[in-house]
Amino acid sequence: MINIALFDEHRLTLEGLSGMLENVSDLCTVFVCSDRKELVKKLKERKIHVLVMNLYVLSEKNLNLIIQTTIANPNVKILISSVNDDEETIFKAIRAGVTGILGASSGFDELKEAIYTLRYGHDYFSESLTHLLVNRYVSKMGPKKTSGDSQVGGLSERQVEILKMWGESFTNQQIADSLFISVRTVESHKNHIMQKLNLKSTVEIIKFAIKNNIIEL
Repeated sequence: MINIALFDEHRLTLEGLSGMLENVSDLCTVFVCSDRKELVKKLKERKIHVLVMNLYVLSEKNLNLIIQTTIANPNVKILISSVNDDEETIFKAIRAGVTGILGASSGFDELKEAIYTLRYGHDYFSESLTHLLVNRYVSKMGPKKTSGDSQVGGLSERQVEILKMWGESFTNQQIADSLFISVRTVESHKNHIMQKLNLKSTVEIIKFAIKNNIIEL
């Protein structure tokens, strides 16, 4: 059973989301909350695996709440849903301690997938956000000098081309058709990209980019 808590300052939205999650057998909504102080208090009193925060604006006030929650409850995974699908919002959230982000276009099925993913030890970004960040990563990795240049420079021109198309939401089939290669070759290139960067997922690409200042706010 996965224990979750829900935070949303709009009570009506909070009650609607809570009602939807009640029908998922292996998720237990321990509490719902629309007040910041109450949230901090309840997190100390209850065992929560995933905290879902529906944030309309990632203000300094909300960032501080995330940071405070992360420090006080290091074992709680924080999943935010934000209407701002922009790079600045995403990077600030990651730096504040968020391990899962849903975009404005995410639906209920993706919410469930994100909760399961976080509970079992992995970060989660919705597909649209992942493509946006990979694309930003590719655009920044060439001219900027960073401590990760030795890894970044190890990619071939074709691999950079594939990574860029990947970041622009091309499917493996679309990449293959555009470059006149097979889907298997595309998959092989992707595996080699991950190996050269010593990364296991697109989420780790994003973290690598932030850590090495390839992506900056």
